[in-house]
Amino acid sequence: MQRNSILCPKCGLLISLSEQTCPFCGLRSPGARWRRMPVFRLLDDPALMVKTLTGVNIGLFVLALLMDLPTAGLTANPLMLLSPSDSSLFVLGATGTIPIDRYQRWWTLVSAGYLHGGLLHIFFNLAALRQLSAVVVREYGLRRMFSIYTLAGVAGFGVSYLAGISLTIGASAGVCGLVGAILYYGKSRGGVYGTAIYKQVGMWVLIMFAFGFLVPGINNWGHGGGLAAGAVLGYLLGYHERKREGALDRHLAALCLGITAVVLLWAVASGLYYRLMAS
Repeated sequence: MQRNSILCPKCGLLISLSEQTCPFCGLRSPGARWRRMPVFRLLDDPALMVKTLTGVNIGLFVLALLMDLPTAGLTANPLMLLSPSDSSLFVLGATGTIPIDRYQRWWTLVSAGYLHGGLLHIFFNLAALRQLSAVVVREYGLRRMFSIYTLAGVAGFGVSYLAGISLTIGASAGVCGLVGAILYYGKSRGGVYGTAIYKQVGMWVLIMFAFGFLVPGINNWGHGGGLAAGAVLGYLLGYHERKREGALDRHLAALCLGITAVVLLWAVASGLYYRLMAS
């Protein structure tokens, strides 16, 4: 029996298979076969995207902990199991002057954003990602949100590399990119709503950098670079009230997704290989 209707991949409402654009959410070609593939659903489903990013971050955090088990020993302090060693983080894709200058691991500019050095580190970053991504998705769209998050993370780590940071990790560079995009949106839009968002997020920035200068070990260069890159990307890509998402946004997000997937797969495969060779 031939199917004449489907659920829109973006809004989940029932529509005709022949619809060129979803009448409810505006998604183009909702019935295209490629949209039914799980990987492409990521760029149409904000909840699935956030869940996937959360799952990948947690998965790599657990993997880094497990890679330390052979050398940690049964008598090790249990609290130390919640902080992966530098060696495990390095082989899984930490970035900085050591990985890049000594080993030419430029791909770590992408992978480092999915690694974390402790339970509180990953908890606060993922909590911020969940809250801020919802705002950016609402004002910019899912595809532009993911592009901003990815490219701002790379830019933030690039700035920290140029500043001479030897080894660094964390989703905070990409999260700061979302903050930068929101700051640009609030300042650009203006009005009561835009001003309120700008002031609220601006307070986050002040607290974040004050905390960064008071607490040792925080990569303020990465935060600042990600923040600036997010604002620039917000300007270049535009937000919904000025420009709807188009083919360029779709292709850029797909490129970021593809590169991220390849880099993370390589990071896991090469990390496990080095660990097996060293054991």
